[in-house]
Amino acid sequence: MAAKKAVGSQLDDLVVNEEELEHVLRVIAGSDSENCSYSLGYVKRQAVFACNTCTPDASQPAGICLACANNCHDGHDIFELYTKRNFRCDCGNSKFGDFQCKLTPAKDEKNSKNLYNHNFSGRYCSCDRPFPDKEDKVNDEMIQCVICEDWFHTRHLRCEVEELDEMVCEDCMNKAPFLWTYAAHLSVSPEQKEHKDEPVEEAKKKEDFLESSEISHEEPSTSLEQKETPTRSFPRKRSHEDMTDCPGETNAVACKLKHFQSLHVPRRQQGAVFWQSSWRSLLCTCTSCKRAYVAAQVHFLMDLSDSLLAYEQKGLDKPFGKHPLMTLTSSMDRVQQLEFIYGCNEMATAVTALFHKCAGENKEVTAEAVYELFQELQAKKQRNVNTGYQ
Repeated sequence: MAAKKAVGSQLDDLVVNEEELEHVLRVIAGSDSENCSYSLGYVKRQAVFACNTCTPDASQPAGICLACANNCHDGHDIFELYTKRNFRCDCGNSKFGDFQCKLTPAKDEKNSKNLYNHNFSGRYCSCDRPFPDKEDKVNDEMIQCVICEDWFHTRHLRCEVEELDEMVCEDCMNKAPFLWTYAAHLSVSPEQKEHKDEPVEEAKKKEDFLESSEISHEEPSTSLEQKETPTRSFPRKRSHEDMTDCPGETNAVACKLKHFQSLHVPRRQQGAVFWQSSWRSLLCTCTSCKRAYVAAQVHFLMDLSDSLLAYEQKGLDKPFGKHPLMTLTSSMDRVQQLEFIYGCNEMATAVTALFHKCAGENKEVTAEAVYELFQELQAKKQRNVNTGYQ
């Protein structure tokens, strides 16, 4: 599932498994770890972080890029916000007081187009709780809505969680209510695609329509005879059919939304909705529907490169794909990958225990102590090898 569980950036909260390790690497891979992204303007999608050391005031939320998190805020209380859409790095602007960005010192006071939510103050979900939440006794994962980009506990989504690629929370569905119509047809897995209450004839109509309409809404090609026909040289008012881009002529491109509405398939209108990876390509892009997306502020749904899957793929195509850790795991066979992941998890647990022990005894974490810890881990691994366990 591409809508993944949030991964805490602090060592205390480090949980490494095969899926999470690969996913975190891909999120980082899509962003530049050396150069501040500010000069690029409002980046379509990038990894964003918040610094609780520099901007603890919830009324002045701020986000920083990956490079600034690494270079300007080393040793600070940083927490990961995953990826954000159309965001410009705030590091060193007026929200940071006297603190200056080391990579790009000259910045505007504020980035007026940035959108902030309670994630920037470490709060998530409709329950407005922190993550990780030490008071929460339920072992629950969090999933990000692709529209508002907030994170939600699965138990607060008011729906059955599906192993699909993108999720839209209930509030965002209601802000763009036409999505409920699409949800009745596009939000289920292939095995469930034919609704159990849907008449066979209606299901066949829908299947034929999807196969024939494909994804584009290009204007019908103009014939040579039409091109040679003289046209008026003066402006004219557009007709209602022109404005809706769904004229009644048989050669016109149909509005997919209207077609789905005509099928009268039973649909729910509560809870979050999970979507397959191809769902955006099946949204109608006629003029009328485009206007509806803009009005609901979800116009980015028409951009297939906006998805997290596209962002991750872009990261894998970049030089970061040759990052030592990425290269190391990709060159391993299945057994070696699992050994590596289990080793990372064991080492993280051991280091955390060492830090807690030293803190409890008011001692510094010395190089000697870390060396001894690594020696113990190495000896344990050797014992496992000798006894036949990995």
